Amino acid sequence: MTPNIAASNASNKTEFYQDLEMQIQGVVDGQRNWVTNLANSSALIYHGLIAVTGKPINWVGFYVLDQSVSSAATGKEALILGPFQGKVACTNIEFGRGVCGTAAAEKRTLLVKDVHEFPGHIACDAASNSEIVVPLELDGRVIGVLDLDCEVTEGFDEIDQAGLETVAKILVKACDWRGVI
Repeated sequence: MTPNIAASNASNKTEFYQDLEMQIQGVVDGQRNWVTNLANSSALIYHGLIAVTGKPINWVGFYVLDQSVSSAATGKEALILGPFQGKVACTNIEFGRGVCGTAAAEKRTLLVKDVHEFPGHIACDAASNSEIVVPLELDGRVIGVLDLDCEVTEGFDEIDQAGLETVAKILVKACDWRGVI
């Protein structure tokens, strides 16, 4: 089934995130598969945000809990590349490493205006200069992150943070996370 999603006619980011919330709800309506929903969501965010801001967003996607590494017995947790839009990306990220791993370990959104000032930044794409990472939390446990990169510094702000945190909550509730948890 192909979701019937109207394109956003937003003229600013506030309107974009209002439209995006409705678009994401439309994508997940009747669909619980996490791969499908994250793939469609990354496409909506990537193309929509570029259209409304004109900024060089070079990556939008998800990393999910890597069950082959993560275990309560060892205390080790890691993320593995999930659905995305953009250039080829890093495939594995340990909790606590880079922006994605730190956001996952600290269970909080990281809005990084200049990645070159972030200790331990992992440069999957040398063109990236700013980043925002939103953890996906289910029952108090991080099961993944939503990650966006931009080629300019200060590519993201608090409007992005609020909008993306809303998207993350919708996706966590809407998906069946078998295979991730």
